[in-house]
Amino acid sequence: MYKLENRGGRRLGSGRKPKADELKLVEKLDNVIDNEIALQKLGELIAKGDIRAIQIYFNYRYGKPKEKIDINSSSGLNISFKDLIKFK
Repeated sequence: MYKLENRGGRRLGSGRKPKADELKLVEKLDNVIDNEIALQKLGELIAKGDIRAIQIYFNYRYGKPKEKIDINSSSGLNISFKDLIKFK
């Protein structure tokens, strides 16, 4: 068991899973789900105006837009990002 104060560095179970594990999962999914049927269903949802389906399509087709954070703005937050990054 890890102590709370030892949070730096490598930890058991942290980080991205190996590519081989990801490929095994994709292979299992391909055995269970027909790609053509999945695309057809996505198209049907888009035709019905399903916002989530449209968002999925655009994210995969054109890429997810960059998220921008204004570190000078504190609207809606009770913390100051400037205070967070100051060195003590």
